[in-house]
Amino acid sequence: MNVMRRASVRTVRQVRRSTGLVDGPDGEVWNIDFTGHNSLTDNMAFKKAAEKPEPLYRVLDAQGECVGEAPDLTEEECRMMNKTMVRQSVMDGILYEAQRQGRISFYMTNYGEEATQIGSVSALKPDDMVYAQYREAGVLLYRGYEINKMIAQCMGTEEDDAKGRQMPIHYGSPEHHYQTISSPLATQLPQAAGAGYTMKLDNVDKVCICYFGDGAASEGDFHPALNFAATLGSRTIFFCRNNGYAISTPAVDQYAGDGIYARGVGYGIRSVRVDGNDIFAVHAATKKARELCIEHNAPVLIEAMTYRGGHHSTSDDSTRYRQKSEVDKWMSGPNPIKRFTRYLEKKNWWSKEDDKQVREETRKEVMAALQRQEKMGFWDPTELITDVFAEPTPALIKQRDEMLAHMRAHPNVYKTA
Repeated sequence: MNVMRRASVRTVRQVRRSTGLVDGPDGEVWNIDFTGHNSLTDNMAFKKAAEKPEPLYRVLDAQGECVGEAPDLTEEECRMMNKTMVRQSVMDGILYEAQRQGRISFYMTNYGEEATQIGSVSALKPDDMVYAQYREAGVLLYRGYEINKMIAQCMGTEEDDAKGRQMPIHYGSPEHHYQTISSPLATQLPQAAGAGYTMKLDNVDKVCICYFGDGAASEGDFHPALNFAATLGSRTIFFCRNNGYAISTPAVDQYAGDGIYARGVGYGIRSVRVDGNDIFAVHAATKKARELCIEHNAPVLIEAMTYRGGHHSTSDDSTRYRQKSEVDKWMSGPNPIKRFTRYLEKKNWWSKEDDKQVREETRKEVMAALQRQEKMGFWDPTELITDVFAEPTPALIKQRDEMLAHMRAHPNVYKTA
């Protein structure tokens, strides 16, 4: 599968090698003296973009027919991938309604983007590090994270490993090699570039994958992260879920170039664009990206073109900026779960009975966990300042005491007072 491409122009390193001009103790730099360079031309040409957009790599068509080379996956592996997508969808439906009922404060669904998560994580090794944004719950589910733990985190109960100090859906699990999600957009990008660099230095059979959306690629953190990774050779897979919207801002209002793919090429990073609703295409691209990271000690960028089937979050109403008919078209047509299910059914690897059983079992599991967490207590408020410094600073102690005094003054408001 020859789908990874680099910039057509020579990189800085190539020019330095070909001319003999390298950064040295005397300060000579390749781009100061152009005398004799074979990169000169008397033809002035301004280029805006490639002649045509980069196409999407795909394996399955919208009807689930295999039109490319299917990955070498067993029946058991394919069933696990589909099962996880179905479980994620069922959990999303229940927790979205739970938020509307006031049982949790906030939630974000993954509708339409399940294949980007399961297709990619299934191509990684279990100890490859994950830097997530906030729409990658399926990655944790695939790695065996308990739904009960997810709901504990969403409700901030005493079973929440984060001690109730994070917004809902901001999961994290050292055991599952999944860095805790951070609310500020795109902060995970430079972190992942650094983590991938340490993996190169340690020369271990590991990579890290960094998920982000098309909106995050408009943040300032994006560009230094890619430049850092490209120049120093980080073993980082930058995985962009381009779902068409940055909250309410459509892609057409975000960038004029050829998407996020072109930015990777511009930084000298091997890049590929895939059909993000095709779980096989995502899996194959991620598997190849991992191989390239380790073989070349270099980052890879994957732009997975997908569609956000739900609202951005429970704080959003997407009907204010897109038509319901648009959503229906995407969710009924190239829907990743329906698409992969059709493929598996044709191979007799999945049935309607399987689907029904998984949905019923997941619903019972989610409802039981939700009811369990509603009966749980919460962490002691004094835990708010622990795990930051070895010893709390005077400023933190002062803030803690002021908070406790405020809680004691309003016992009718704070249950833990």
